Amino acid sequence: MDFKEKIRVIHDFPQPGVRFKDITTLLQDGACYKAAIDQMASELQGLNIDLIAGPEARGFVVGAPLAYALGTGFVPVRKAGKLPGEVVEAEYDLEYGKSKLAIHRDAIQPGQRVLIADDLLATGGTISTTVDLVERVGGEVVGVAFLIELTYLNGRDKLGDHPIFTLVQY
Repeated sequence: MDFKEKIRVIHDFPQPGVRFKDITTLLQDGACYKAAIDQMASELQGLNIDLIAGPEARGFVVGAPLAYALGTGFVPVRKAGKLPGEVVEAEYDLEYGKSKLAIHRDAIQPGQRVLIADDLLATGGTISTTVDLVERVGGEVVGVAFLIELTYLNGRDKLGDHPIFTLVQY
């Protein structure tokens, strides 16, 4: 299946010159969404994954169904202030400022094998922060997986030696 056909490109959003890759059109097509998750799950089958972690919010729509398909648990990585228990937080840079992500301190047991899943690898800031959080609570990051990778933004450079799986590249 050609998943690019289902990803809408919106010109000049959120600012002039940007070609935003909108996955909502892929998500709206049940057969395509299922095929995307199934293909990703097939490629990740041999990693012996204990848990999948996904950053808020689009990491939930990729990570949770992947966890279901692989029979693993799912760990939400949320914006600061959104988790009720004891958390570990990390700050990261946005295009126009800073933000924080948080994970429950007890969400991952030391040595558990964790895949991090999100919709998009762009500059790598959100995912490298998620990797840091998972490792700080004792998880072993066995890979990162994305629906889309914007290769021209070199996000891979921030992810070190972690295996990277992408469904579609631009």
